[in-house]
Amino acid sequence: MEYDHDAIVIGGGPAGSTFARIAAGAGLDVLVIDKRREIGVPVRCGEGLGEGEVIKKGLDLPRQCYSTPVLGAKVIAPNGKSITWKNKDTRGWVLERKCFDKWLAELAVAKGAKVHTYTRATEVLKDAKGKPNGLKIAHGGREPYEVRAPLIVSAEGMESMMARQMGFKTVHQLYDVDTCYQYEMKPYDHENLIELYFGNKIAPRGYVWIFPKADRKANVGIGIGGNVTNGEKNGMKGADPKALLESYIEGNSQLRDASTLLDFGGVISVGAPISEFVKDNCMVIGTAAKQVDPIHGGGIAIAMETGILAGNAAVEALKKKDLSRDFLYKSYEVPWRAGLGKDLEKKLALRKVMENLGDDDMNHIFGVLNDNDLKDVMDGRFAAVVAKIVAGRPQLVGALKALLG
Repeated sequence: MEYDHDAIVIGGGPAGSTFARIAAGAGLDVLVIDKRREIGVPVRCGEGLGEGEVIKKGLDLPRQCYSTPVLGAKVIAPNGKSITWKNKDTRGWVLERKCFDKWLAELAVAKGAKVHTYTRATEVLKDAKGKPNGLKIAHGGREPYEVRAPLIVSAEGMESMMARQMGFKTVHQLYDVDTCYQYEMKPYDHENLIELYFGNKIAPRGYVWIFPKADRKANVGIGIGGNVTNGEKNGMKGADPKALLESYIEGNSQLRDASTLLDFGGVISVGAPISEFVKDNCMVIGTAAKQVDPIHGGGIAIAMETGILAGNAAVEALKKKDLSRDFLYKSYEVPWRAGLGKDLEKKLALRKVMENLGDDDMNHIFGVLNDNDLKDVMDGRFAAVVAKIVAGRPQLVGALKALLG
């Protein structure tokens, strides 16, 4: 068969654009299609990114891509006690995602990739053996047409419709998603710290966040468990994230009279990654594969790292003319699960423990931990922290033992 491209990527977010940059930089003919009229629009996240996540990928973040630097984080218990975690490892930015995502796409274009916006994939095309070998795509309201490539990459995000057509099980269960709502607000005086507020009355199975932005602005949002939104937990039936966020804002002396400049809601994945990332002639990357941090649903850095790994795997596979599941599995899926996957397993265990703690337990935990303990927790080192907690509250042994497995 004659192909139009070496690889077609569905989705121009951080995963898709990074994959395209790596693959095109190695000489592959890569087409990226994105259903949106403009890359990075609309914004659908808190916009936080750690400094090291860009630096270690060899990129120099342009000033226009971020709103303000972040120095660290402040986490607040239900009783109001806080821990501030601020050191060289906690530095980062609150991005301007519209500019950041477009910058990543432009980096891919500079390497030779082609990017087409307002272009939706409507059908996965397959050969006589059922292996993907192209897509039917439509630009705007025009009639769909066919494009062919030996490798199809789903970087579709939560929608992942083409990934399902390729046979991947990407359907989300309520327990494995958070329902979120966020405002951009002004004025808000901050210390360039991310603020995280915990408590079952504030945000059942979740938390409220305040991400600082320039010019006395902030992203103020909430995430609560999908099973809480549509079920019952801690006596709350059908919890409404927007109503809970407004209740929190009303109780915050700085925010109650602030203006809202942006208003949106959505659903994020906080569960385990899908069971397989590759099949013959295709792969899934980023949020489409549920490769996100299960603590907060963030996926920008993970998506970029995954895009690099998958891009290099694709280059090697096309060089060897071997796009079999076995080759893609060994070169992409195995190293991902051994590296990033292990880190996310630990964070998923932590999330499951946290969601079963009462407010009194949370208050105790915040009362005995310090910033160094928070670093250990986020790095997946739980033993010493658990010992410290249960020394003052032995009844928590059962709840925390999952972290020691």
